Amino acid sequence: MGAFAFFAGVLLSLMGLGRWQETGSPYWLIGSLVLFLLVLLGALTGKKKTG
Repeated sequence: MGAFAFFAGVLLSLMGLGRWQETGSPYWLIGSLVLFLLVLLGALTGKKKTG
């Protein structure tokens, strides 16, 4: 996962959390958390292994 994709995913997660605070809809919260977890999973597993 590239650095640009990582920061874009984090930014979208934060925007979704902001929308959740505005609307109070649980769908924004769930979607933002799922997106954030996917970004973290991609960042952790996307590192190339040398050796």
